[in-house]
Amino acid sequence: MALCCAISNDVPEQPVISPVSGHIYERRLIEKYIKENGSDPMNGEKLGIEMLVEVKASPLVKPRPPSATSIPAILKALQDEWDAVMLHSFTLRQQLQTARQELSHALYQHDAACRVIARLTKEVTAAREALATLKPQAGITAGAYAAPAPQPTYGAEAGPESAIQPMEETGMSDEVLQKLQDKATLLTAERKKRGKTVPEGLATTEDIKSFKQLASHTGLHSASVPGILALDICLKDTSKIVTGGNDKNAVVFNKDTEQVMAILKGHTKKVTSVIYHPEDELVFTASPDATIRVWGVETAQCGQVIRAHDAPVTGISLHATGDYLLSSSTDMHWAFSDIRQGRVLTKVSDPSSQHALTCAQFHPDGLIFGTGTEDSMIKIWDLKGRLNVANFPGHQGPITSIAFSENGYYLATSAEDSVVKLWDLRKLKNFKTLQLTDKYEVRSLSFDQSGTYLSVAGSDVRVYLCKQWQELISFNDHTAMATGVRFGHNATFVASASMDRSVKFFGMS
Repeated sequence: MALCCAISNDVPEQPVISPVSGHIYERRLIEKYIKENGSDPMNGEKLGIEMLVEVKASPLVKPRPPSATSIPAILKALQDEWDAVMLHSFTLRQQLQTARQELSHALYQHDAACRVIARLTKEVTAAREALATLKPQAGITAGAYAAPAPQPTYGAEAGPESAIQPMEETGMSDEVLQKLQDKATLLTAERKKRGKTVPEGLATTEDIKSFKQLASHTGLHSASVPGILALDICLKDTSKIVTGGNDKNAVVFNKDTEQVMAILKGHTKKVTSVIYHPEDELVFTASPDATIRVWGVETAQCGQVIRAHDAPVTGISLHATGDYLLSSSTDMHWAFSDIRQGRVLTKVSDPSSQHALTCAQFHPDGLIFGTGTEDSMIKIWDLKGRLNVANFPGHQGPITSIAFSENGYYLATSAEDSVVKLWDLRKLKNFKTLQLTDKYEVRSLSFDQSGTYLSVAGSDVRVYLCKQWQELISFNDHTAMATGVRFGHNATFVASASMDRSVKFFGMS
């Protein structure tokens, strides 16, 4: 039985019961009646709003009006609903099309803006490089790399490479000579102290013999022009290394985080020599494009371009002061340059020998250095007097690498003759020759910082114990020629680079 309001005789939306008459009313109607009369409409007895009792009943669905119960009315209702749905769908499609057009236009504008920015950046880079070329004397310091000139751009903008001319010599002043002498005196005294004790934490021979490959990284340089040609380690933080490749780039890599810190782009030919500054975040690179470049690691930008030669640069070495750079070239000259000012201080050739220089290396004290020549000769030079003071013959073929021991007495040299020769700088003679396997090609020699071990890179990677000159271990993990090798801190690991595009680290597992 349906509930009906006693007043309206309709189904109430909010039914309530009057306790004095028992009838059901619509709350809205009975409250209005009580306010006007104060009594129950059925029996006239006194009734208040607070006396009404709410009825809990399920909501009832009102029946459709008679006009909507016929088939034509139902069809019309369905048709109206269909029309509304189709109109809404059409509106949504229009909005989607408008959104697509706006997105396409925005993407086109973004692409055009990127192209304009790239072109402007290229023009600014070329302009700054031209300015750096015209004003090499502007000078740099380690701190100046907070806002360095961007990396150079060559190619069509720079003109033919033959147009590059070497810088003029500015001469070695008395101040520079005194600085070199003071540094040499200090280093000699420090080395004598260090020579009396073995460095704390230095890897033992047993440690070296137990070295295994710890890591190998092949993604530092381009795979299209494979081959890493040079390697160096930062002495201040030996987790940082720099490599030079056939792809014309140098790469700074952190072995601990396994992250590339910087990619140094600017040379127009392969990078054959690299040096990591022992104190500052600077890297030096040399190339057959006849330039030496000074890079800021944090910005990956070239701060100075030193043009000391008019032919391919074959070797570079950093002076112990950290302010001067030695370079050798196939133009038969060696050059001594100020890296802070970007100037060539002196450039010297040997009038008695008309042969290209193949490598160069400073003695630890910095007052003498050695160069290798194409005619198998090692020449020792006095830097202050710019004089050739000794010659070491005996190799066959062009000299490939030279390395001075930290003790200051030994010099290791190699050529294309499958041997490593050890020279005593006090007696100026060859006292030991390490005979390698037939057709062994030596590409790099390196002493550790204590002068205890010698590493050889070429057909494989080897480590020798100095004084006894005993081979401790040989690594054959590279699949191509090893081109660079360096020791980590206290010889706790060995890093090597190879033409197989990999940098490998060997140490205790």
